[in-house]
Amino acid sequence: MIKPWIFEFFANPDGPDGDPAPRAVADYFRRYLDLWASAEALGFEGIFFSEHHFGAAFSPSPNLLIANMATRTRTLRLGVMGMVLPCYEPWRVCEEIAMLDHLTGGRLEIGTATGIPQELAKVGMPFEEATARSLEALQILDAALSQPVISHHGRFWHFDDLHLVPRPLQQPAPPKWTTVISEESARRSARRGAKICTGFHPLSRVRAIFDAYRDEASRLDHPAAPEQLALRRNVTVDTVQARATAKSEARERALRSGLAADPRVRPLDLPETSHTFSVGDEEFIAGTPESVAEQIIEQCRCVGAGHFLAIFDRHDAPEQVLRTYEIFGQQVIPAMRAFAM
Repeated sequence: MIKPWIFEFFANPDGPDGDPAPRAVADYFRRYLDLWASAEALGFEGIFFSEHHFGAAFSPSPNLLIANMATRTRTLRLGVMGMVLPCYEPWRVCEEIAMLDHLTGGRLEIGTATGIPQELAKVGMPFEEATARSLEALQILDAALSQPVISHHGRFWHFDDLHLVPRPLQQPAPPKWTTVISEESARRSARRGAKICTGFHPLSRVRAIFDAYRDEASRLDHPAAPEQLALRRNVTVDTVQARATAKSEARERALRSGLAADPRVRPLDLPETSHTFSVGDEEFIAGTPESVAEQIIEQCRCVGAGHFLAIFDRHDAPEQVLRTYEIFGQQVIPAMRAFAM
């Protein structure tokens, strides 16, 4: 079985430099909250929200979206892919995670990330520092998930005997995820016992990253099955093939143009390793429901991923995205869930 998820960017409707009127923003939130709630009945496993700052998206604090969605849903898994740890005090992240796990009734997925270099640069944080902060914060998070009282003495944080309550509802802990784009970060996640998600890269690169994870996990006798691995892709599905292809091609041109125009785009995890964004030919999956299901299944089979995160068109109105949800849920998800990994 391949578990189907939504990856939600929640774009600024007026573009990264836009500043919509407050009433328009309120309406936009309402329409999207209704949209996301509809995913539960359509068979999606859950929603991963993203965290972005300074214009591009309306999710600088995605945990607030999770808290709201917890009241609108009953079975949908909810998480962030991922919380940008360098922006927070890690002990507060631990407390907030536990609260959310209770508010969702044990449906929380813990996703973490170092962040987007160009966003961090706007507040004067070099990416090397952000990486170091993220790694140290993960040490604190992992300790807090395993014990109620923790002490820590590191480069950025020093404390003794912090009593962190409440404890998460899910025990021993909610599932942990990390976004990765390199073999080294995949190995590090395997050592932590965290699941991983990657995208953008061509399949050959994704497979190398997942192989590194499997190798490290096997060495430590940690789980390394498809359940630990997620593939994220841009998806355009339509009942008319030509329409889906044209729309997907436009999305691809926009993404490649945006990356090429920004000289600050660079790796997201370890600057000292030789990796960058690389938009592969397999990044954009488009076509009829049957074709899209075949492409998703084949890509997940090729890399051994048991989860698939679909990025639907961020520029569509919520009502248009709902129609995409419906087509995907009714005609693609059954094939994904029926596939035997």
